[in-house]
Amino acid sequence: MRQTPTQRTALLEFVSEHYTAGRSLRELAELTGRTQSVLCTRQGTAGGAGISVGRAGRRPGSAGGHV
Repeated sequence: MRQTPTQRTALLEFVSEHYTAGRSLRELAELTGRTQSVLCTRQGTAGGAGISVGRAGRRPGSAGGHV
């Protein structure tokens, strides 16, 4: 069953908000029942809502080092 444009917009807004707040793509994929790659490839849809990830899935501007 395909999502409606309204459902897709709601999903992308949810993911964008929670990713910006610090949740990982893995967590968001689990919460939404989507794959991480689907969440990334949806960034250009729904009127610009979505997420933008940097190299290797790190948030732009993050240190990306191991702790």
